[in-house]
Amino acid sequence: MTQQTAESPARKQRAQLKVRTLRTDRWWLAPALTFAGLTFFLIYGFWAIFDKSYFVEPYIAPFSSPCLTTACPEGARLFGWAPIGDWFALPPGLIILGLPAGFRFTCYYYRKSYYRSFWLSPPACAVGEPHKKYTGETRLPLVIQNVHRYFFYGAILIGAILSYDAILALIHKPAGLGTWILLINAALIVLYTLSCHSCRHITAGRLNHFSKHPLRYRAWTFVSKLNAKHMQLAWASLFSVMIADFYVRMVAKGVITFPFA
Repeated sequence: MTQQTAESPARKQRAQLKVRTLRTDRWWLAPALTFAGLTFFLIYGFWAIFDKSYFVEPYIAPFSSPCLTTACPEGARLFGWAPIGDWFALPPGLIILGLPAGFRFTCYYYRKSYYRSFWLSPPACAVGEPHKKYTGETRLPLVIQNVHRYFFYGAILIGAILSYDAILALIHKPAGLGTWILLINAALIVLYTLSCHSCRHITAGRLNHFSKHPLRYRAWTFVSKLNAKHMQLAWASLFSVMIADFYVRMVAKGVITFPFA
């Protein structure tokens, strides 16, 4: 049998179905819900970036943390540090958004989600798609997805900062509802980050002999268990960060005013 080369038509084209779908279930529901959820997150994020009500002591909205400009309220600055001057007139969230957004955008689970829901590539298993050619993530722009492992380190930093914000809120307002919302959000963000495939690979993915590295093996086992819940943690943390961010902004605007806010 003649071996197919990289230039053969079979390698350039996707497997095509002669019918629209072989499925009899509501296969379209999952990509439709994914499309709606991710679109809502993008719309909310765009609004939150430019909303100026992001701090009310001791709470800071997660989309605007860390606040690194001199235009930030003093209590909102990370360790009182403001390395970026007023001349850099950008919203706080826009300055640091690249780290968590880049991590989620290049996440293995989210790739599958928006490839299916936005690009229909493919929309579902055993369903015909409009794309005839398939190059995977070997060409621009999708080759950029390989930077995911580097965004992981930035995401760890953001998770640590959000945890610090939540702990500060717990110290200054332990009975506040916002405190516990921020704590739950920080926990979900950290768990989602640690459940990342890159984290699993970093802990012990390249080891040939687990017996020689017992501590790394234990870490790998823990991360592997989290990795099995990566999809659930991805969605839970996506909504928790929106809820926490929205709650803080509503308190800052005076919309939420009850005593234990």
